[in-house]
Amino acid sequence: MNYKIGQKLRGKVTGIQPYGAFVMLNNHQQGLIHISECKSGVVKNLANELAVGKEVDVVVLDIEQYNGKISLSLRQSQMQRHDDQLPVKYHNIRKRYWTNYHLEYGFTSIANKQGEWITEALDRI
Repeated sequence: MNYKIGQKLRGKVTGIQPYGAFVMLNNHQQGLIHISECKSGVVKNLANELAVGKEVDVVVLDIEQYNGKISLSLRQSQMQRHDDQLPVKYHNIRKRYWTNYHLEYGFTSIANKQGEWITEALDRI
């Protein structure tokens, strides 16, 4: 399923770590609620706020396009529920590329690229 930033979803908590909680959105996709997005204020122990198996309503904050990781917010969904006029704050919207795959470098010999590089160097001079 394709998710969109700002979309409201329902999922089940599958794991709790000191930095956040993992939520299963469907049978194949899960996302992470960072501890800072669990509720407004300071959360010292996430296990006091959430439990494995609990169903929660979340909002999609960010989707990394390279690896498909989904960032979720429990806090934003609670704020929307209490005040429908309150806009969702999208603070992590950006594309992240961890490699230079878009440069189309491949496994070719230097001899194949040498003429192109010389021409490019001469154009710069």
